[in-house]
Amino acid sequence: MKMKAKIALALMSGTLLLSQQAAADTKAVSLNEAELKEATQVYFDRCAGCHGMLRKGALGPELGEAKTKAMGTQVLETIIFNGTPGGMPGWGKSGELTKAETNLMARYIQTTPPPPPEKSMADMKKSWKVLIPVDKRPAKPEGGRNWKNYFGIILRDVGKIAIVDGDKKDIISVVDSGFATHILRTSKSGRYMYVIGRDGKASMIDLWMKKPENVAEIRTCNDARSIDTSKYNGPKGNYDDKLVVVGCYWPPSIVVLDGPTLEPKKIVSTASYTYDTGEYTREARVAAIVASHHDPEWVINIKETGQVWLYDYEDVANPKITMIDAERFLHDGGWDLSKRYFLVAANAKNKVVAVDTVEKKIAGIIETGANKPHPGRGVNVDSKKYGPIWGTGHIGANSIVFIGTDPEKHPDNAWKIVKTIKLPGKGGGNLFIKSHPGSKYIFADRPLNPDRKLQTQIYVIDKATLEVVKTLPMPDEFRGEFKTSDGSKVKLRGPVHFEFNADGSEVWTTVWGHKEIPTAILVYDSNTLKLKTTIKDKRLLTPTGKFNVANTMDDIY
Repeated sequence: MKMKAKIALALMSGTLLLSQQAAADTKAVSLNEAELKEATQVYFDRCAGCHGMLRKGALGPELGEAKTKAMGTQVLETIIFNGTPGGMPGWGKSGELTKAETNLMARYIQTTPPPPPEKSMADMKKSWKVLIPVDKRPAKPEGGRNWKNYFGIILRDVGKIAIVDGDKKDIISVVDSGFATHILRTSKSGRYMYVIGRDGKASMIDLWMKKPENVAEIRTCNDARSIDTSKYNGPKGNYDDKLVVVGCYWPPSIVVLDGPTLEPKKIVSTASYTYDTGEYTREARVAAIVASHHDPEWVINIKETGQVWLYDYEDVANPKITMIDAERFLHDGGWDLSKRYFLVAANAKNKVVAVDTVEKKIAGIIETGANKPHPGRGVNVDSKKYGPIWGTGHIGANSIVFIGTDPEKHPDNAWKIVKTIKLPGKGGGNLFIKSHPGSKYIFADRPLNPDRKLQTQIYVIDKATLEVVKTLPMPDEFRGEFKTSDGSKVKLRGPVHFEFNADGSEVWTTVWGHKEIPTAILVYDSNTLKLKTTIKDKRLLTPTGKFNVANTMDDIY
C-alpha cells in the first residue's frame, strides 16, 4: 500500500489499521533527554488542548502508544504537518512547527507520556506581579478616545495583544501576553481587559491608560483556556470588577483571583468522576466559563466528566458548587438572548446542552446531527418565524444549526433544531459564527476547510431567511504564496473569527497566517457588506480572536 493511501485510510476511517510496513518503521522509537524535553513542551503547547495531557483524547482522538506505533512515523508526520479534514490544523503548513519539530512530535507520541507538572498556591504567588499599583492607575480615561469601542486583537503565535481604536482604526498599543492567547474578557465596567494564554498566564490591561498596558499578571496553571470576571450586581451584592476566575486544563482546576490585582485567592480541583460511568479522571479540564447575570455565580464546564458547575463566589474562601450532569466532552458555548440559558457544545458527542441558570438544571440536550459543533459563543437571532434562536457551526461538517431557546413564548420550538443550513461545498472547518443586533446578517468562517477556495471565504447568512446569501472572498493581496525566513513558501489560512464594533455597523475579521508574515484586519460594513478598511501593520502577526469592549461587557453575540 502506498503511503498516500495509508494516510487516506487513517484519515477517513479514524482507525489505525495500517500496514505492517508502517509499524515496522517505528519499532524502536526513542528520544534522548534534550529531545524529550523539547517534545514535551511542544506537545503541551500545541497538542494537549485537543488530545489531552495524558493523550486520552476529547475534541481530538486519543493517542495511545499502540495506535500511534501502528501508524508509524511517516504517516504521523504527514498528518501533523498537513492537518486533517476533521479540523486538525496543519502545524507545518502554517509555520508553527518546522519539519524537524514535526518529525520529533511524530516520534514523541509513540512513547509513554511523561507525568505532567503540578502547581500549588505557592507556585502561583511566585509568579504574581502587580506592575502598576491600583492607586497609581488613572482616575479617569486618558487620551480622549472612545475606549468602549476599543478592540483587543489576539496576535496568537507571537504572544501579544493589539489594542485597536474602533473609531480611528489605529493600533494604540501592543501588549505582551502569554503563549498562544486563547480569549480576552473584560471586567463588568469594561475598564480592564483580562487575558489568558495557553500557558496559564493571566494578565490584565488597563484600557483607561493613554497607552493601555499590563498592570498585573500571574501564572495560574500550566495550561489554560478560559477566563471571566464577576458580573452580578443585585440583592446579593455588587461584584462588578471584584473577582476573576481562570479555568485550567492542567492541573485541572478553578483558580479565583482578586479583580484589581490578580492576587490568587482560591484553588478548587476539578478532578472527579464522569457523570455517566462513574469513572475517576484526573484530567477533568475546565473549558468555557461565563458569568451569570442572575446570581453571584460562574457557569463552568468540566470537559471530561460531562458536568456543568454553578460556582457561587459570594464567600470566596468557602464556595458553594452546584454540579449538573450534562454530557461529554463539554467545550465552548454562550448565552441565549435572555441570558438565562447557557448553551454549550459537547462536541465529541455532537450535542448541545442547554442549562437553565435560574432553575439550576438542564433545560434540554439537542443532537446537532453533524460532526463536532464548535460555537465559540454561538450566535443569537430573534427570528420572526421561530422566536429567539441560538446557532452553532461545526468543525467537521458544513452544517449550521439553529436551536429554539424560548420555552415560555415558543414552547414548540424550545430545545429543538428549527433550522439547518448547509455551507457551500463539502467538509467543515468552521470555527466561529457571530452577529449583532445592529446587523441584518450572520457571519461564519471556515479556516480549517482543506479546500483553498472554501477556506478563504466569509459566509454571509441572512437573519430573516436563515440562508447563505453571499460569500466574500479574501482580498487577492493575501491569496498568493509568501516566503518565510527558511525559504519555505506558505499560504495564509484565511479569514478567522468575527467581532462587531459597539453599534454593530461594522464587522471585523482577521487574515490568519504564518507568524513571520504580517497580515491585516478586514473591516466590513455589516449591512452593505462592502470592505470599508484594511488595517495593515507590521506588528499584525497571526491575528486571530477579536473582542470589542462594549460587546464583551454585555455579552452581545
